[in-house]
Amino acid sequence: MANGIISIDKPQGWTSQDVTSRLRRVFNTRRIGHGGTLDPLATGVLPVFVGRATRGVEFFEHAEKIYETVLRLGMTTDTEDITGKVLSEQEVHLTQEEFLSVLPRFRGEILQVPPMYSALKVNGKKLYDLARAGKEVERTPRPITVFELECLSFSGQEARLRVHCSKGTYIRTLCKDIGEALGCGGCMAELRRIQAGNYTLQDSIPLKKLLEDSENGENVECYLRPVDSLFEQYPAITLTEKQTARVKNGNAFSTNIKEGTYRVYSPSGVFLALCRTENGMLTTIKSFFEV
Repeated sequence: MANGIISIDKPQGWTSQDVTSRLRRVFNTRRIGHGGTLDPLATGVLPVFVGRATRGVEFFEHAEKIYETVLRLGMTTDTEDITGKVLSEQEVHLTQEEFLSVLPRFRGEILQVPPMYSALKVNGKKLYDLARAGKEVERTPRPITVFELECLSFSGQEARLRVHCSKGTYIRTLCKDIGEALGCGGCMAELRRIQAGNYTLQDSIPLKKLLEDSENGENVECYLRPVDSLFEQYPAITLTEKQTARVKNGNAFSTNIKEGTYRVYSPSGVFLALCRTENGMLTTIKSFFEV
């Protein structure tokens, strides 16, 4: 059975769920999930978790993301991107200096109001279902962090931005809010995710190529990265046979290893679990070994 993580370069027009549904057939498994939704308009890095790797999806929820986006100035829509109904349009007469002057207020820790066209739920109902029914409800602003916001180019009508942000950030809302701050309005015209957690575009395989390879009978499991690639930021430790048995039985044991979080391996190099050492004890956070 296939196990691992594959970073897909998602094409425009596909939902994240479309991708996982198609890959479920490619890898012949029901156990599959993705790390971080991309709208159909968006392209780029979409990590897909296959087999036992699905146990790691929960750890990816907090992963930071890096995007490149195009902000179209002078246009607002109900979806906050160019796919929506146009609400207003106006001519824009901004200098690059005027544009750049508003960006500092969108860096660092800020509050963002989630868009109506999103999967968030209010009173048990998804916002986009309410929006499609013509309803708008009050949304509570949520804290996000924009670690980096850089203008890559500016034409007067559009600006290309690079955004490094925390989980939960809506780039189209960021575009809308920047447009509002400039007094001309704005919406997102393009979005490409170039990094998600440890996974980059350089690591990713275009969905079209993966599907073509699969149809041609090639071994597409070679594109799967090992489960422990998800935890590369943590140091690795190798256990003894006795310690390995204890981890496999779900038991903690005493250790003199420095407190922290670790990737834990058996003597033969098999990735067993993500573990924590605290107060002289090693305990399992999540196991990934084959039962």
